[in-house]
Amino acid sequence: MYFSLLVAGFGGGMVRGFLGFIKHQYSYKNVGFNLPYFFVMSFLSGIIGVLVAVAVANAGFNIEGVEYISPGLALVIGYAGGDFLENLYKIILKNISLGKK
Repeated sequence: MYFSLLVAGFGGGMVRGFLGFIKHQYSYKNVGFNLPYFFVMSFLSGIIGVLVAVAVANAGFNIEGVEYISPGLALVIGYAGGDFLENLYKIILKNISLGKK
């Protein structure tokens, strides 16, 4: 059961990374496709998905009376966790000033 949570969390993070990359490709003109960058960022997103899914599973949350995390829910948690951390990073980076204004 724990292995399926890891795979599903990683899958959710990978889906998040893939959709983010596709969004970036269609948001800007003349954007090249960098295959190594795509694989590295998708892998990192997958790792974040695993970490978030495992953290939620070990926290012991009770969701709608269900006391365990199913692989499907781990996939959603992995996706949402990657999205949450990305947006948190953007908020923190936006508020930090490294020079004079």
